[in-house]
Amino acid sequence: MESAWNSFAKRKQYAKSLCNRSIIVRVNDWRGSSGRRMVPFVARLVRKPPVSAPGPKIAISPKTTFHRVSRFMVTKNKERALKAIFFDAVGTLFYLSKTVGDHYALVGSEVGFTLDAQQLDRAFFTAWKQMPRRGAIDGPRENDDKGWWRELVDLVLDQVAPSLSEMDRDNFFEIAYEHFAEAGVWELYPEVFDVLEKLQPRFQLAVISNFDGRLRFILEHLGISKFFAHIFISSEIGADKPDPEIYRHALKFIHFDPDQVLHVGDDPDRDWRAAAAAGLLVFRLDRQKNSLRDLLTME
Repeated sequence: MESAWNSFAKRKQYAKSLCNRSIIVRVNDWRGSSGRRMVPFVARLVRKPPVSAPGPKIAISPKTTFHRVSRFMVTKNKERALKAIFFDAVGTLFYLSKTVGDHYALVGSEVGFTLDAQQLDRAFFTAWKQMPRRGAIDGPRENDDKGWWRELVDLVLDQVAPSLSEMDRDNFFEIAYEHFAEAGVWELYPEVFDVLEKLQPRFQLAVISNFDGRLRFILEHLGISKFFAHIFISSEIGADKPDPEIYRHALKFIHFDPDQVLHVGDDPDRDWRAAAAAGLLVFRLDRQKNSLRDLLTME
């Protein structure tokens, strides 16, 4: 872990050293429909996260029939004991300390660019929608999906700084890529550490996320990697949510049946429907209505 992180830092310092001049980039005027509904995942990245609110306490028992069907819990008539809990990552365990546009603007300032955070947010949202959905493959994706992120960043820069040279784009991307694995960029929701600490002795815990290898650095920085027996990452599995295949792969790895595993997540498509399609029990996290602390009421 330490040697890999040192490599991150060295590459970032090298990229910065290439930028020995101050470059002011004029951002393009961006006009679009601000009323268009954002997809839940990308919306979490371009707006500040809500404060984690306590929810109504509802006892749920994996050992008995669920008699109370709440609006945020997919329930099944199962009598088998719950063995494991999967957690989504972004939006469930942690969130960006600022919007993605704020972070891109910060990265730009580190290499001599002046970029507007709000325009970057809008450009990121537009670029995200343009990225094609990828089908599942049998095995890890090339270069830990780094090429996919480079394509996304290029689409963002095409909107806000189309005159940037290829070398400047390379520098921006390399520093941005490593920036999002650094300490302080992501923050835990307030209840997460305590909830994981109490659940770990009772269940096998795992993370299942549309991410890449940087997720391990993030979990380590946040101090919660120790709670998870497994970390299932889309770039390594070769499948993205909402494809149920990512859940099926994780189930095969841990050797549990679907009805012995509860998935916890906040995204209706990627978490709720996809996990249910794979046969898992689902906790529908919606911090306006409930909390991860509700998991502690399971008997």
